Amino acid sequence: MTTIRLTMAQALTRYLAAQTSEVDGCEVPLFVGIFAIFGHGNVAGLGEALYEARQRLPTLRAHNEQAMGLVAIAFAKASRRRRVMACTSSIGPGATNMVTAAAVAHANRLPLLLLPGDVFASRRPDPVLQQVEAFGDPTISVNDCFRPVSRWWDRITRPEQILESLPQALRVLTDPADCGPVTLALPQDVQTEAYDYPRAFFAPRCWRFRQPPPDPTQLAEAAAALSRARAPLIIAGGGVHYAMACETLAGFAARHGVPVAETQAGKGAIAWDHPCAVGAVGVTGASAANELAAEADLILAIGTRLSDFTTASRSLFRNPSVVLIQLNAAGFDAAKHGALPLVADARAGLQALEGALTAWRAPADWTAKARELAAKWNAMVAQATAPSNAALPSDAQVLGAVNRAAAPQDVVVCAAGGLPGELHKLWRCRETGAYHVEYGYSCMGYEIAGGLGVKLAMPEREIWVLVGDGSYLMMNSEIATSVMLDKKLKIVVLDNGGFGCIERLQRSCGGASFNNLFPGGSGVDFASHAASLGANSRKVASLAELEAALPEIRAERRTTVVVIATDPASSTSAGGAWWEVAVPEVSERAEVAAARAAYDMARTRQRVIG
Repeated sequence: MTTIRLTMAQALTRYLAAQTSEVDGCEVPLFVGIFAIFGHGNVAGLGEALYEARQRLPTLRAHNEQAMGLVAIAFAKASRRRRVMACTSSIGPGATNMVTAAAVAHANRLPLLLLPGDVFASRRPDPVLQQVEAFGDPTISVNDCFRPVSRWWDRITRPEQILESLPQALRVLTDPADCGPVTLALPQDVQTEAYDYPRAFFAPRCWRFRQPPPDPTQLAEAAAALSRARAPLIIAGGGVHYAMACETLAGFAARHGVPVAETQAGKGAIAWDHPCAVGAVGVTGASAANELAAEADLILAIGTRLSDFTTASRSLFRNPSVVLIQLNAAGFDAAKHGALPLVADARAGLQALEGALTAWRAPADWTAKARELAAKWNAMVAQATAPSNAALPSDAQVLGAVNRAAAPQDVVVCAAGGLPGELHKLWRCRETGAYHVEYGYSCMGYEIAGGLGVKLAMPEREIWVLVGDGSYLMMNSEIATSVMLDKKLKIVVLDNGGFGCIERLQRSCGGASFNNLFPGGSGVDFASHAASLGANSRKVASLAELEAALPEIRAERRTTVVVIATDPASSTSAGGAWWEVAVPEVSERAEVAAARAAYDMARTRQRVIG
């Protein structure tokens, strides 16, 4: 066996650079780069190794550790989990800044490799700068915070340990069922220690993403249930996109006459005007989809974990005899809610169901009802998003203007506040991959960083970032990174004077207006701030000005920010469903007592199974 003497950090970067993946029949690097913010704990060891590997494994610099993790997550999502980025930080606050990013990746089942620096494995100089000491356990560092939000976690305390740990890390990053964040904590002394590694360890390897077919027994049960259904509904989740199953789903729905509703992650799986499309489902859903979900006697949920926003906190599926089939690559999700599990890749599962169902179609009256409801909903969408002369436009009117200005292949990016709900209901997707909203963790601050990640994955597309003033203030640093990398974004800041979404939720639960809105508005000059980060920027005074500016913004050659004031109290009342937010049982406020009574009544509609 021939060997090569390398430091652990050099071996790690050489291994990552040797990994490839198959995308559309072509072999491409699996890791397109590593975002790095250097500090003590990673600059001397891993930093030197990355410099040596810079031609094969490019290093990119960000301005915030959480933000660079979010960029990497958005890149992976836009790449349909076929390509990955890594992030490295110093020890201490640099590392803990990335914990939120790990949680975002975990909730969304997205691949992310985190390489935080760690304290000395030798413990000779302890306690070092930024070390948080656990009084009863010297083996613990802040990197243990990553354990609950990682699908694979390891601390490399000897250089040869990566021979076992790296292949496991890659297995998780590329597995359709286990996919999620991986954390390898790297003590700074171990990064610099040398070992005689087998040369074979660095041989190129191509990862081909498996598409597991369904078990024959589960398939037979699911097909039999579908063939008996008189009112079936498909709910498309993010797994449809990750399995490259959008075209398969569109054909399956059309051939069998089954209406299709979409989760946040699944939105765009079929075009908004597809004959079987009935819109978003759940708390932020369309009236068409939610009415059908309440009546359906069979739900085929594809690639979704069926969160509370999708199921209206388990109150949406009201037919007492409803059968739920969960087609999912992860057995963990397929078994939820007392479902008939169909554990398989979304595309392979749909193809297998197609073969088992042969000529079956949903009853014609059910298909016709779905189309009638969808037509009524689409008319409402046109009304809600139409231009207005209001002094303060609604979020819906602003996104309507952007939707009209965007080309079919343009991508909209968002994450938190009231905007995701309006987008889920109202944004019209004309092409696959044109909708990118992070709502598995609803992470404030994701928007701009996420937009940069999407642009890195889809450089040929124009990226529209819709962000509220609250999220903008929380994380805006990657405007500077987008300018530095020459990756153009179009950012629309909707300034409603604070946390308008939570203000509305607070009031709906009987609460008094408290601690959410700025008195008299934010008073922040967002346009000047964005200009100070290197972006082109402007503020518009009305929806009409925005409509006129959007074509110019789309044509800009660098990141551009446009700011518009919006109404904090306005949201689309049509559509939607109940969401369980606990209301106090005891309060001196009559409004809270009334909200509690409504809450108790709504809970009686919950169907808690599994």
